[in-house]
Amino acid sequence: MPDTTHTTTPTPAAPDPLAHLPRYTRAQALPGILRQRIAILDGAMGTMIQRFKLSEEQFRGQRFADFAHDVKGNNELLSLTRPDIIRDIHEGYLAAGADLIETNTFGATSTAQDDYHMGHLAYEMNLESAKLARAACDKFSTPEQPRFVAGILGPTPKTASISPDVNDPGARNITFEQLRVAYLEQTLALIEGGSDVIMVETIFDTLNAKAALFAVDEAFEQTGECLPIMISGTVTDASGRILSGQTVTAFWHSVRHAKPLSVGLNCALGAALMRPYIQELAKAAPDTFISCHPNAGLPNPMSDTGFDETPEVTSRLVHEFAAEGLVNILGGCCGTTPEHIGAIAQAVRPEAARRLFYPAQE
Repeated sequence: MPDTTHTTTPTPAAPDPLAHLPRYTRAQALPGILRQRIAILDGAMGTMIQRFKLSEEQFRGQRFADFAHDVKGNNELLSLTRPDIIRDIHEGYLAAGADLIETNTFGATSTAQDDYHMGHLAYEMNLESAKLARAACDKFSTPEQPRFVAGILGPTPKTASISPDVNDPGARNITFEQLRVAYLEQTLALIEGGSDVIMVETIFDTLNAKAALFAVDEAFEQTGECLPIMISGTVTDASGRILSGQTVTAFWHSVRHAKPLSVGLNCALGAALMRPYIQELAKAAPDTFISCHPNAGLPNPMSDTGFDETPEVTSRLVHEFAAEGLVNILGGCCGTTPEHIGAIAQAVRPEAARRLFYPAQE
């Protein structure tokens, strides 16, 4: 009989910790990067545009010189009329060390653009914005540090969950279907333009976000692409809830079906006041990467950026998140600049990325 004295049972192969994620057709390297180090997201687009102090005529450009309505403040239009400005902003963040660049499409749904009577331009705005970000990322990418385009879906100015009329709680100024159609158009353009990731951000109404996620799934089916999804909510006050009433944990359980690459918080409170909610989210979503891109503190019209915090202050605060092992992605929202992003990148470089934890399956 064969000698089995020293026979050992083979150790089963460890399960792939990212097996719950879809098989992406772009940005295949991104999940691995987030396991190895903290990735850097860029900062505010609006803050940087405000530095140019553009006039109504400069927003219009030649193409819209005779447009019948005012367009000043329509930042997404600049992807068509002043692409040089948007390109320079992207490149400023990339030079500062950003790994992920957000497209200039926060308000580029037809729903939001209807406020400027430009809803018919939504697809073109998203397409050109994605192309601008794609070109900038390609310019700065290296084998050691690939750069990724995050196609941005903003919340729209309307909410599907909350009445616009205090005297009529049942009133709504938008439907789920209208949001779905607008987000589908936006997502298809962002994919065509070269986005690596789709990011649904600054979520104050979970129903709006669900319409966006439904549309993203439709876009993937139509195009055959499967991009990583990033989801980022916003806590609007010290209650720790988003505007439509959910706690951070409840919000996560409402969107986790989308199997996002990351979930996080942005905007609103600034890093100092955001910390307990990032801690809550990191605990609620142990098997999902966590992102955070806060405002540069609270609004302050006397400062150069319109917000309180200098790059030194913001980077010190978010470094605490990294040192505590809470995050995988860090960046900035309103009031942040390339100087803020550069300071964040330098501050968190020595820190390890948050480790994912996979609860035992029953």
